Amino acid sequence: MAEILGTFSFLSFGLADLLDILMMAAVIFFLFRAIRKDSTVLNIVLVLVVVIALQAVVSMLGMRMMTSLLNAILDVGVLAIIIIFQPEIRHLINRFALSSGITRRAGELFNRILGVKEERLGSRSVEELVEAVRAMSAEKTGALIVLEHKSPMDEYISTGDKFEAEINRRLIMNIFFKNSPLHDGAMIIEGNRIVAARCQLPMTNRTDIPAHYGMRHRAALGLSEDTDASILVVSEETGHVSYVHNGEINTIKDMKELRQILAGAMDEEQSGS
Repeated sequence: MAEILGTFSFLSFGLADLLDILMMAAVIFFLFRAIRKDSTVLNIVLVLVVVIALQAVVSMLGMRMMTSLLNAILDVGVLAIIIIFQPEIRHLINRFALSSGITRRAGELFNRILGVKEERLGSRSVEELVEAVRAMSAEKTGALIVLEHKSPMDEYISTGDKFEAEINRRLIMNIFFKNSPLHDGAMIIEGNRIVAARCQLPMTNRTDIPAHYGMRHRAALGLSEDTDASILVVSEETGHVSYVHNGEINTIKDMKELRQILAGAMDEEQSGS
């Protein structure tokens, strides 16, 4: 027994090793939680993990040629992956930040330091929004409405037409009227203000979306995967209303449910959860 223990005497385990393992486990957990619905990013990460693990094994075994080869692959391959899969890597970083709560906590900290008071979606704005969605649903007017939370929307606002207006049901209906020059794309709302229309949103790469969901739903899912925004979708074909958040689509049965969801989102923001 003493001989066996002596064989592995080079292995030492201390507090630093325990912390190292726990921190690595946390990183892996948040990483896979962030990318579990994105097969492309998952495949990239798995390939990197396999190559790194194989490189460690051949290095420990003293296989110099394989070690040199895998080191070269890692040196060149990581750079190539960053260049080729830049959108997917950016998406991965966004999902990791959202899953871990880093962006929300950092935003709250900076707002407190700078004394910035965030504007919330008020009850009057909720009512105007609900009534606009009710009318567009009845008339089968397609609509895509983004409600900003913590994640900044500047990147998407810049793709559309900027303006400043209070949330008003008639204005929303006029913007999404099919002959309006602003009806294509998404409307973005910050607090109690409409800040842009005709904005372009990123499309999701998921392949498990039911066929009856159209381009508006795919765009809403894409944005909800990259940010913490809530998105309302009114189907032009059926008039059905959907609420999209955190990569999930929920069909709204009636306006009472929509009002409750929006009120719940307000309460969640105000509580900072």
